[in-house]
Amino acid sequence: MEKERTRCAWVKCDDPIYVKYHDEEWGVPLHDDHALYELFILETFQAGLSWATILHKRENFRRAYEGFIPARVAAFDAAKIEELMQDTGIVRNRRKIEASIVNSRVFLEIVKEFGSFDRYIWGFTNGKPVRESCELRTTSPLSDAVSKDLKKRGMKFVGSTCIYSTLQAIGVLAAHTDDCDWSRKCFIP
Repeated sequence: MEKERTRCAWVKCDDPIYVKYHDEEWGVPLHDDHALYELFILETFQAGLSWATILHKRENFRRAYEGFIPARVAAFDAAKIEELMQDTGIVRNRRKIEASIVNSRVFLEIVKEFGSFDRYIWGFTNGKPVRESCELRTTSPLSDAVSKDLKKRGMKFVGSTCIYSTLQAIGVLAAHTDDCDWSRKCFIP
């Protein structure tokens, strides 16, 4: 008989999509630019909503956002915005949709400047995960700095809380709780 797994307290154990996200993705150091881009865009749509809402719409976003190819999203025009506004499978917030297009353009500029988004985002911690304290918080000095830089570059919906969540999701901030079975797996000192 398999031992019962201990997860971070925020995991809704009755939601298999949420559990799978925690167990297989959240907090695992991520270095693939395509995957980083997808999570980054999804996190900006999450602002003001639950992450579970976004996870349940993820496949719809992948379809609507043409596989999360940054150059394609950066080229979305007014007609595409109207099409997305009619898509009940995604979050239909015009400001967030417009921001996703602007953010895609800035994402591509960052890739051009740094060689990859991975090099940019992980450069804030010299390529190493930072162990996060287990205190409940929604921002940090690191998320403040990244948010400030992204805003300076022209991105939208990238406040410190959104960036804090993104940094946790991609493993820059190692934030699994000490009692979570995934804590040691995701944090490499």
